[in-house]
This record gives sequence, C-alpha cells and structure tokens, in this order.
Amino acid sequence: MTTPRTDRRPAIDVVIVNWNGGALVRACLASLAAAGDDPATDVVVVDNASTDGSADGLERPDLRLTVIGNADNAGFGRACNQGAAVGRAPAILFLNPDTEVGPDALRLALAALDADPTVGVVGAQLVDEAGRVQRMCARRPTAGSLIGQELHLDRVMPSRVPTHFMTEWDHAASGPVDQVMGAFLLIRRSLFERLGGFDERFHVYYEDVDLCARAWDAGFTVRHVAEATVRHDGQGTTRQVRARRLFYIQRSRILYAAKHQGAATALALLAATFAVQIPLRLGLALRRRSLREAGQVVHAAALLGGAVPALLARLRRAD
Repeated sequence: MTTPRTDRRPAIDVVIVNWNGGALVRACLASLAAAGDDPATDVVVVDNASTDGSADGLERPDLRLTVIGNADNAGFGRACNQGAAVGRAPAILFLNPDTEVGPDALRLALAALDADPTVGVVGAQLVDEAGRVQRMCARRPTAGSLIGQELHLDRVMPSRVPTHFMTEWDHAASGPVDQVMGAFLLIRRSLFERLGGFDERFHVYYEDVDLCARAWDAGFTVRHVAEATVRHDGQGTTRQVRARRLFYIQRSRILYAAKHQGAATALALLAATFAVQIPLRLGLALRRRSLREAGQVVHAAALLGGAVPALLARLRRAD
C-alpha cells in the first residue's frame, strides 16, 4: 500500500523494519509525522511477516508512506535493503520501530551529514522513556575484544578488555565514533549503494557494526550527533523471543569475526561461547532460580548447536 506521491524529491528515505511491533510502529510513525516536512521525507515500512496485525492500517494522511509485506521473516538486513531500494532520496535513515524521533532530530542529523562530505554515517542521541541517555556508541571489534568479551573479561578487567559499547563516555558531545547503533542510522545513499547495503548474512544484530566498519574502511567517518534526540525503547520487538535473540547475537558475532578477523578467531569465539558464555548465563539463571530464563539459555544453545555445521562450512569456504 502506498500513499500517493508528488514530484517532490525527498531529502531522506526513512526505512522501518517491523516484526510484531504492536503499538510501537504506530508511535514511531506518529513521531515522524509530528516532526513536520523539514527535511522532506518518504517513509517505507517493511513488514517481516508480522502476526500481530501491527502492519495493518498504517496509512496516514500526514506521511508519504509505503508498506511492503514479506511472506516470511527475511531478516533485518535484507528487509532494510528492500526498503532502501524503493527510495530515491540522497540519504537513507534506518529507524527501529521502537523509536520516536524528536522534533528536530531529522534536520540536525541531515545537517551533520551535509556539512562534511567525509561523514558517511550519522547517529543520534538515544534516550529512554525517562530521558536518560543510552550509551550506545560502540567500538570497532577486534579479535581480542570479541574473545575477551565472550569470556566476560570486559567485566572483570575493563582496563585491558574494553566493553563493546562506550559506556564510560557520556555521549554529550558530538563527534566521530567507530559505530552508531542501527536503531537510528543515517547514511548517504551513494555510500550505501557503494558498500552493497547491509550484509544479509547477518539475519539480525551486528549488521550495523559491519556497515559502520566498512564505511570507515571506504574512507568515510561515522559521527554521533548529540543534539539530535531520539527516544528508544530498546529490544522493543526482540524481547518477546529471548532465546532466538541470544542465538542470533551469538551467531552474528561469530559471522562478524569470520568476516573481519578470520576463521581462527571465529572458531575461538565459537569455542568460548559453548565453554564459557552459555554455562555462565545458565549458572546465573539458576542462581536467580529463574527456570524460564534457564530454559531460554538452553534453547538458544540448542539453536546455536544446530547452526554449527553451517557455520563450520562457511568458515572452511572462507579459508
């Protein structure tokens, strides 16, 4: 379904991937409508086979909106690429359905992109419902940081093994960072197309880490814009399937390691996941006497175990 378009060329194509987003996606669209027409935006919602009716009746007279319905859950990266392909704006904003943009967020983010031709990707200041800043800018993973974090060394010796997210930085200043979160990720269309879009091997998670790393490698910077404020619920749709969420996080970390650090690092990460990460999570769940949480950890481990043959085959091809 498509809201009728005029000949006006948008400044930003906003791509929202929805999967059982409930009321979140409607609140997100309402915030875009309330932001007005500066800059001019087209909005594309790609629905990944939702079963909760959240993709029904999304049309709004105050938004130029296209809704694409997938018969199956195509994954976040692939759905983002679908949505981006529909548009024609020089900038693409990938926006999670559990976000609500502030009145000037789009204008400020686009201004930061336009002000410097070396800036390829822009992120916003994410805040929770109470207005507290979510420290979601992140460091580019290395072989050591990936394995160290899997062994929880970032928690016991953070001076030696830094956390992935820059939790020690208050995010009050705008400036270059290794990675901004895919909940609000604005990128030049020319760069996105040059990079081939999101790597669709990442079903969900780490596709934004990978995209930002490739943007840096292509000679562009990634910039955090503190003045652009966006409310972010966090895990808005994935919290309903926690076992699969944990599975996809672990799988995507291994795939990222294989792509950027090589098969040896990926194998070490896979071993650390089963030898340390999963037992630790299971032990903590049992210590809290949460049988439900323990069951989710076991389920995630079983899913990852089932994916091991395909992962090993991919690692052998990478060699």
